[in-house]
Amino acid sequence: MHVIDSHTGGMPTRVILDGGPDLGSGSLAERANRLAAEHEEFYKSILLEPRGQPGMVGALLVEPKNPACATGVIYFDADAVLGMCGHGTIGLGVTLAHLGRIDIGMHRIETPAGEVAINLKDPNTVEVTNVESRRVRHAVTVDTEGFGPVTGDVAYGGNWFFIVDPSPAPVESENIRSLTDFAIAIREACIAQQIGGENGEPVDHVILQGQSPNKDIHSRNFVLCPDNDYDRSPCGTGSSARLACLAAGGKLPAGEVILQESVIGSTYRLSYQPGQGGAIVPRLTGHAHIMAESTLIFADSDPFRTGISKS
Repeated sequence: MHVIDSHTGGMPTRVILDGGPDLGSGSLAERANRLAAEHEEFYKSILLEPRGQPGMVGALLVEPKNPACATGVIYFDADAVLGMCGHGTIGLGVTLAHLGRIDIGMHRIETPAGEVAINLKDPNTVEVTNVESRRVRHAVTVDTEGFGPVTGDVAYGGNWFFIVDPSPAPVESENIRSLTDFAIAIREACIAQQIGGENGEPVDHVILQGQSPNKDIHSRNFVLCPDNDYDRSPCGTGSSARLACLAAGGKLPAGEVILQESVIGSTYRLSYQPGQGGAIVPRLTGHAHIMAESTLIFADSDPFRTGISKS
């Protein structure tokens, strides 16, 4: 299996160029559902240790339904198939440029959540125009085990988020373990209390917003992903959901550019334009770097061929 690894603001992406399962010829959403339902061992084996690393997201290249798109892609982490991935799309853009498949300029990418646009500004810089994002619930309170009631917003940015702003605990790198435990409790409470999207979609990510000591930074975030690891980047779909909350609350005008910082200090440039029915169209710019180009080997004699399970 031929793969290329990159990182976006410290968050790794593994693009799978060949060797994936036959997912048929349906829509990207249908093929993503098939990957999740029928090929769990495949995607876990790519990202779990010893072959993968904590936090890594996979990007399986597939044929797009729209021939105008540069590629179709299905994103996944070690625990779930994702609707969209912002840092992964930045990493994908840099990877496609590295392969000579795209040039500087605008391109479209097909994802299960819908088509997104990328603007490759230079070999390491990508601007992503994401799917329409929206806040669906404001100031909803969940009762968490061990932490009591927590109030936040539910928003969609390509994935489903519960956003706590401000975080009751400082968003600092030395607090990553405690922030992780807190965010896991929030997500478990949201799922148990059926607090999610308009059609019952479960919360799969949690964002804790805090302040940065850098005066040029709008805010700093901690983002919990479905695999219970944290996002080293500021999270593209999470930043999109947060922009939707800021827009809905009248806290950020359309077109104004802000810098969002991750818990480890990497940044995205963010802005938005109005969308349909109160939604917004987010735009985020980040930087990715190629780390490795390699062939993954799945030997039948390898006792950890399918990865090391966390359970």
